Amino acid sequence: MSGNGATESKVTETCGVMDQVKDHHLPRLEPVFYQGAAVIHWSLNIKERQTGWLIEGFHCAFRELMLHTSARERLFCPTYCLMPDHMHIVWMGLEAESDQLRGMAFFRTYLSKRLAPFTLQHQGYDHVLGDEERRRNSFATHCAYVLNNPVRAQLVQDTKDWKFAGAIVPGYPNLNPGADGFWETFWKLYANQCDANAKRALPRRSDL
Repeated sequence: MSGNGATESKVTETCGVMDQVKDHHLPRLEPVFYQGAAVIHWSLNIKERQTGWLIEGFHCAFRELMLHTSARERLFCPTYCLMPDHMHIVWMGLEAESDQLRGMAFFRTYLSKRLAPFTLQHQGYDHVLGDEERRRNSFATHCAYVLNNPVRAQLVQDTKDWKFAGAIVPGYPNLNPGADGFWETFWKLYANQCDANAKRALPRRSDL
């Protein structure tokens, strides 16, 4: 399989594997894969897949914490989608010092306080995107698949009707991944802010 079909297959795998995650430790790649200009799709489950926490007040708190995390670790989030029992976040590092493992630890610490009495599953699932998945068209397809989660779950008929999704790019509060022209604007911002030193070559890994 190649092209967008391969991308969709990879995203399906990302969204599907997290459903199998229980209370056991998931293996992670070496820390270097989460640093610099890494592009990672994170999936966080609510423990026991409980619902009832996803309200507008929580969404506002989520966006605030995402902004703080983005500022601390120099990250862009071109797409996130909150579902009734889990969350999807796509992060892109901007500097050599960007560290998504450190950022996720910070984010989970403060998010847990906003979620109470609900709790996060003890470990989330992550998918580090490879070179082919990071190509602009494939990457846009990946993000569109994430945004389409509420439609596949029959919560809404159109992604634009789901209010618990968006993007986090500090300084641009109205950026919307579902809007026309989003990707043109986003890639310009990314090109302007991503440090060339962050785009170091990664070591080989068997699952790419």
